[in-house]
This record gives sequence, C-alpha cells and structure tokens, in this order.
Amino acid sequence: MVAAEDLVADIEALEDKLAQARTAITRRFIGQERVVELTLAALLCGGHGLLIGLPGLGKTRLVETVSTVMGLNGNRVQFTPDLMPADILGSEVLETGSDGSRAFKFIQGPIFCQLLMADEINRASPRTQSALLQAMQEKVVTVAGETRPLEAPFHVLATQNPIEQEGTYPLPEAQLDRFLVQIDVQYPDRATEKDILLATTGAEEADAYEVFTAAELIAAQKLLRRMPVGDAVVEMILDLVRAFRPHDELAGSRVKETVSWGPGPRAAQALMLTVRARALLEGRLAPAPEDVINMARPVLTHRMALTFSARARGEDLGDLIDDVARRLVMTEAAA
Repeated sequence: MVAAEDLVADIEALEDKLAQARTAITRRFIGQERVVELTLAALLCGGHGLLIGLPGLGKTRLVETVSTVMGLNGNRVQFTPDLMPADILGSEVLETGSDGSRAFKFIQGPIFCQLLMADEINRASPRTQSALLQAMQEKVVTVAGETRPLEAPFHVLATQNPIEQEGTYPLPEAQLDRFLVQIDVQYPDRATEKDILLATTGAEEADAYEVFTAAELIAAQKLLRRMPVGDAVVEMILDLVRAFRPHDELAGSRVKETVSWGPGPRAAQALMLTVRARALLEGRLAPAPEDVINMARPVLTHRMALTFSARARGEDLGDLIDDVARRLVMTEAAA
C-alpha cells in the first residue's frame, strides 16, 4: 500500500512539473498544443520524433525551446546532399604531440549531445541517414571499430518538408520505425497567428527557461514505465495494431483493400508508452481508451503504407487510422 501511495505521489508531482514545462514551451512556441504534447510525449517515453511540416511553422524554434526547458544539451545539423556520416558521428585525426609522437585522436561529431535536431533529414543521402540508425536504437555509435556511448538521455527530433520532394531521399522503413511518433505541424489558426505576430515582431521576445534537468527527465522516463496499464487497454492496443495488418484475421475489408503493409510489434510498444505519456500530460494516473484513439495516428502513420490503388483513389492514411481506432474502441467498450 505504501509503495502504491508513493507511486501516486510521484506521478502527481511529475504531472505538476509537466504542466510547468508546457507553459514554458508555449511562451515561445505559441499555440500548436498538439505538437507540444506529442513532442513532450516522445521525450517522456525516451523516444524520437519526426516533425512533418512546411518551412516557417516554427519547428526549429520548438526544438530549441524544448532543449532549454527540458535541460538538455542540444545540437542542430542541417542535412544536405553533401553531408557525410563523419560530419554527424565525428572522425579520427592524426595528432602530433609536443615530443613529436603521433597518435589518432577522436573528434566528436554533433551527435554527441542529448537532443539532436536533424533538420530536413530527407535531404541527406541514405548513407548519411544510416549513421543515425545505431544511435537512435542503441544509444551508441561505432567509429573506426570502437563503440562509443552517447550521453543519456539521447533523443532525435528530425524535421521533414512534406511538399518539396525534389532532390530528397525518402527515409527507409527501418529508419521510420525508429521514430516513436510522427508529429504533423499544421498552419496555425487565425487567432494563434495573430498572437505569434504580436509576440515575435516586437522589441522583446519571451525567453525559454529550464524546468527539468537531464537527470529529472531520466527519472520521469523510469516513472512512466511504472504506470499501471489496465488489461482492457493492453488488449485494445494489441487489437488495434493487428487490425491494420492486411492478412490478419482482425483486419476489416477496408484495411485489406487499402493497406499494403501494416505496423509491427514496435508499434504496439510505442502505443503502450505513449498512452501512458498522454495520461500523465492530461493529469491522470493511468491511461484510458481515449488515449489509444488519440495516439493511434502519430504512432501508426509512419509504420504502414497504402496500396498504389488506394493512393490513386485519394485515400488518406490518417483518416483510415482514426476511423478504425474509433470503431474498435467503441466496439470493445460496448462488449
């Protein structure tokens, strides 16, 4: 009983701190509450986020603000076609000592940080994109045959322009699957855009300030994994993921007709974590079915694909995910 009471107290204290972090972030990144929620959820889960949005919507500003508020050491890399893996990971150089001796010295690349912003990640070649794979999954990098650990916590927030695809390299499915969530950054509404204009074109702008430390974020990530998840929510997550696999018995006729390939077990793992994160951000002690619906699109969109004929008909993957998730949750709630 004491352990349960301590867990409740720890969760409530974290909820208060997360509310402060959201307030601090939205002072500089105005509006876009859904984007802030998903970004914080990715960090709470110890994962990475893929920000999809047009230029000028504040993605860079968001990442810089989040880095300060969460107390993380951040670096930014502008991905370009001529970027090489060594430009990200670092390289060994031959150094001559004062006594004339020579030895190789490793010069760390920008990936040796706690929050890496990979700006326009799809503009770099697949060879360079692959430099992130080991780091994102295993939190280490291997250079010149030596494996070097990255500082904890380590997160990647990558941006991608959804419109301009000329001269870009689509991210392979294996790399997309490493991103915990896909975060779609939309145009702000009129009232929000007015607030942005007034806040960013005056003599002074709001400054970001630290709410978390890196150690506190790591503690929050461990606490999130201790949050209880009811059996009904677990079964709902399993049913939802399997319902999007075209050859699974749970898949409906619409999924079988429109989906080329569905999400794997990592999608279920991502949902288990993100529904807890959303419950925390909403001030609740445990996730509910509504959290499964809410997190289905950002977790599943980049982990599945439509068939060619479905794309030709103008089917929207996000709408399909929302529709199937709602129907599934309503059906199981009524059962």
